Amino acid sequence: MISTLVIALILFIFAGLLISAETAIGRISRSRVEETRMGARADKLLVILGDRARYVNVLLFVSTVASVGAFALVSFELIGYLDTELGWSFIAAFAATAGVLIVISYVGLGVAPRTLGRIHAEPIALFAAGPTRFMATILGPVTTLLILIGNALTPGKGFREGPFDSEADLREMVDMAGADSLIEDDERQMIHSVFELSDTFAREVMVPRTEMVFIERNKTLRQALSLGLRSWFSRIPVIGENSDDVIGVIYLKDIVKRVFEYRDAEQHERVEDLMRSPYFVPDSKQVDDLLRDMQSARVHMAIVVDEYGGTAGLITIEDILEEIVGEIADEYDTAAPEVEELDDGSFRVMARMNIDDFNDLIKGDIDSEEEGVDSVIGLLAKKLGRVPIADSTIDVDGWTLIAEPGSGRRNRIGFVRAIPPAVSNIDEAD
Repeated sequence: MISTLVIALILFIFAGLLISAETAIGRISRSRVEETRMGARADKLLVILGDRARYVNVLLFVSTVASVGAFALVSFELIGYLDTELGWSFIAAFAATAGVLIVISYVGLGVAPRTLGRIHAEPIALFAAGPTRFMATILGPVTTLLILIGNALTPGKGFREGPFDSEADLREMVDMAGADSLIEDDERQMIHSVFELSDTFAREVMVPRTEMVFIERNKTLRQALSLGLRSWFSRIPVIGENSDDVIGVIYLKDIVKRVFEYRDAEQHERVEDLMRSPYFVPDSKQVDDLLRDMQSARVHMAIVVDEYGGTAGLITIEDILEEIVGEIADEYDTAAPEVEELDDGSFRVMARMNIDDFNDLIKGDIDSEEEGVDSVIGLLAKKLGRVPIADSTIDVDGWTLIAEPGSGRRNRIGFVRAIPPAVSNIDEAD
């Protein structure tokens, strides 16, 4: 009996060490090991961190085998001793043995080794690197087979590398950290947004083509400069035959630099002479990959194309960052009510105001179905035949509608000023 319990104790200790190693390897960062690189052990640990899931699965498998073996030995010896030597009934002996094993399992294989692995992650991971690689070489195919069997028996889509240290586990850890006030709520939401980037596509974040401001290739630099100043855009796509034919991007700073150096250039040079090559991306591209590509290419704006090669919209680095940190407001962004009556009797309304509500406000006779638009900004776009920019003006039922800037991260038209006929006539007389 003594020899059996000694073997069981050795198995318990071995299982506990493996669990500590599993926790340490799951916790330590690759950058930390690279910074404090120390000899062959660090090199082996870097190999493990390069395929962390595979090695963690092996450690979990071996620790499970060791702990189950220890449980079986202790159960056999302890139940037999209580039953035969002390005369306990089988049920009482079983209950007592189960109670002892639960305490040992919770403390000896749960709390203690995991706490040890978290506190001393670096030395434990370095020490366990060699044995872990050795066990993975021998038992790696076994764990892979067991994972495949587990996935086959589990309803739904399984995990190729096993269900351990998955994204769901990390999300749960973030939520727990937030519940324990270890991180702020906005930080928790930001971390979750980073995870969601891989499930977000460019078409979900882009500025749609209907809201893009273009400029034709044959326009002068003066016209481009005027458009940039009126629209508040520093980068404007350049088109050829139509909006699907994006042939470049003109930068406001390039125009200013050229005009500053050569004054007559604003009249004699064309946009196509100064434009830069566009950066195209498919609308199905994942946003996290797109952000890395744009960083590598050192571009801040990309033209998004659909499956047929047409222009679907455009996307900027700021659009992607706002998927993580939320809306980024600047000094031109303002918060205002949907309708604001001004001193001269005119109204300032939100650009997205429903056309029927606007019709009721001005007591007009605008038929939204006939016009085929749902918003005030849509009405401006239809009447103008292009995307409205600042100071774009139309006349509707005697009212003068003027587009005003000042809202939104994409420099969209945020408001429309509606001037009644009486005020419009006074302004014209003046």
